[in-house]
Amino acid sequence: MSGNGKHLSDVLAAARAENRAALIGYFPAGYPTVGRGIETAVAMAEGGCDVIEIGLPYSDPVLDGPVIQNADVVALRNGVRIADVIRTVGEVHAATGVPVLCMTYWNPVDRYGPERFAAGLAAAGGAGCILPDLPVEESAEWRKAAEAHGLATVFVVAPSSRDERLATVTAAGGGFVYAASIMGVTGTRESVGGGAADLVRRTRAVTDLPVCVGLGVSTAEQAAEVAAYADGVIVGTAFVKRLDEGGADTAAATAGVRALAAELARGVRAGR
Repeated sequence: MSGNGKHLSDVLAAARAENRAALIGYFPAGYPTVGRGIETAVAMAEGGCDVIEIGLPYSDPVLDGPVIQNADVVALRNGVRIADVIRTVGEVHAATGVPVLCMTYWNPVDRYGPERFAAGLAAAGGAGCILPDLPVEESAEWRKAAEAHGLATVFVVAPSSRDERLATVTAAGGGFVYAASIMGVTGTRESVGGGAADLVRRTRAVTDLPVCVGLGVSTAEQAAEVAAYADGVIVGTAFVKRLDEGGADTAAATAGVRALAAELARGVRAGR
């Protein structure tokens, strides 16, 4: 893969060469405002995130738990648009140099136009797209546009995915494979799903792509636990919660997010 998707692959390969998992941080664009969302994602990278995912707020986010759903509602109420999401990707990448992906449900991209979306995302410096609800069988139009613009297409696999399904999904994807640790929605949990390690093992049996685990990771201890067997650890809800804990003191809130990223970065390095 050429273009910004190649940069994503290089960063994940560099983490592997250091014998550690990569830390991937998610934050929804436009929360609580577009400017604050950009500042927060930059702080996440400064704190130690190797890769950033910027969420495109959506009215029916089936994979997301209440914390991210609430953030999406606030962003949408404040009028966030796809242009703001692409701007967020661009500004975060320009400020930090880390690969930045967009995580979005398919409907907004379909309505906006896959070619137009891919072109805009690539022009902003985006590395690719995570599309949790786009079936591989219906993804040809998007993948053609993404490949033309050097974008990675990341698909999601779950513990319920059978081995032959894992082979089909991973053969169509690029960048990395997003392994959902549990059957459920995003959010902080007492423990990461016990099936995650088995899912990573089964996924690795059918692909050479890095396998990164998300859903439920919120602490350095959990990050270390997942980093012992995964190529990447994905954290989202915990960053939104940490920002919220800072309240109206924006400097303190941003510093809290940066500190959480640093804690998690130490966690992924302690995993092996």
